[in-house]
Amino acid sequence: MYGVTPTQQLEQLIFHNMQNIQPFEIEIPDTQLDTLKRKLSLATFPDEVSFSNDPKYGTPLKDIKRLVAHWKDGYDWRKHEAKLNQLPHFTTTVNVDGFGDLGIHFLHQKSSRTDAVPLLFCHGWPGGFWEPIKMLDLLAEPADASQPAFHVVAPSLPNYGFSEGVNKPDFGLRQYAETIHKLMLQLNYDKYVSQGGDWGFPITRLLALDYPNHVVASHTNFVNVLPPTLSRHPLLYLRSLFHRSTPAERAGLARTRDFYREGMGYNVMQGTRPHTIGAALADSPVALLAWVYEKLCDWTDGDSFAWTDDEVLTWVSCYLFSRAGPAASVRIYYETYHGSGEAMKRARRWIGGVPLGFSIFPRDIAVPPALWGRTLGPVVFERVHREGGHFAAWEKPEALVGDLREMFGKDGGARRVRDRVRSAKAKM
Repeated sequence: MYGVTPTQQLEQLIFHNMQNIQPFEIEIPDTQLDTLKRKLSLATFPDEVSFSNDPKYGTPLKDIKRLVAHWKDGYDWRKHEAKLNQLPHFTTTVNVDGFGDLGIHFLHQKSSRTDAVPLLFCHGWPGGFWEPIKMLDLLAEPADASQPAFHVVAPSLPNYGFSEGVNKPDFGLRQYAETIHKLMLQLNYDKYVSQGGDWGFPITRLLALDYPNHVVASHTNFVNVLPPTLSRHPLLYLRSLFHRSTPAERAGLARTRDFYREGMGYNVMQGTRPHTIGAALADSPVALLAWVYEKLCDWTDGDSFAWTDDEVLTWVSCYLFSRAGPAASVRIYYETYHGSGEAMKRARRWIGGVPLGFSIFPRDIAVPPALWGRTLGPVVFERVHREGGHFAAWEKPEALVGDLREMFGKDGGARRVRDRVRSAKAKM
């Protein structure tokens, strides 16, 4: 499954052993599974009222009860663990300036193509290394030889998945970018491209800012951008004054306003008191389920995608069983809004020198007009989709793969990237 043949697995193991990188297998102890079932059996639910299932108030109680019952008596973690273990998992150690060595977990799906482009996929919250797994085969082994192929690297960010947690404060966006950049260098990818959504947006933007000699192009499916201003973007600003917005653009701005008005509660909590909500996430699987499930539902396009209960519980279980624990994952909000707030601001401004592509999905949490995205850098690809939401790699994998193929294809705006990658390989 997932297109990794035994021969490819052997080749990857040989390659990684040469780099002091170790294969990894997920193996959650039975004691943790027993504790989960015991806690679920003792769950106390809120009293039911006439509006308990109104999503305007939060996660519907009926959904929580259904998912808890399935998690306890029907969901088979071992089956999904085995499925995840069919993926090419590895771990290594990355030294981060000021923070020392951190154990980093990652997927590394290598293509059989000699002209494949290394692609770094960066997740956010509440996502993880598993988000791009529906795209791995499509990216690594396209059926059409004229389409670009990619070596895909999908790390668990520090504090997420099976990467190590950070035990010191002030680990901000630039440290996340430094970590995954050094991972790519350890893999001998001196030149690579990046792709990200959610926190992957500012992190990959900072990769382009801090490591422009290595990041040869970048693509994002989350365009967290401000409108053009007269002082910073005079031409775009003037164009925006005379631009007649489309119905889709108006709907996108309404979606964005609704998110900032009604959907930012989690953001404020995680950005100001992460340890308070962290205590609930670490101790109660029901609290973790309700907290994550709300976002999975709110941030996806319910008209074109429907979560299965097993999908939801696998996402939540990966947080519950993560190496650093689910509380660690929300600290990125605090560190961004305090110690590294300037980094976030810089990520939303013009970064030149690195070709940029973006895809806008209508049910994302921020849906700006495409014209605004051109304030970010030298845009070589843009597409506005009619379906899809925040978790595009999971919801609409074929659409996102199509965008990457077009951007890096023979007629795409980033077509010269493959030449730069080949040149870098030749010098090694």
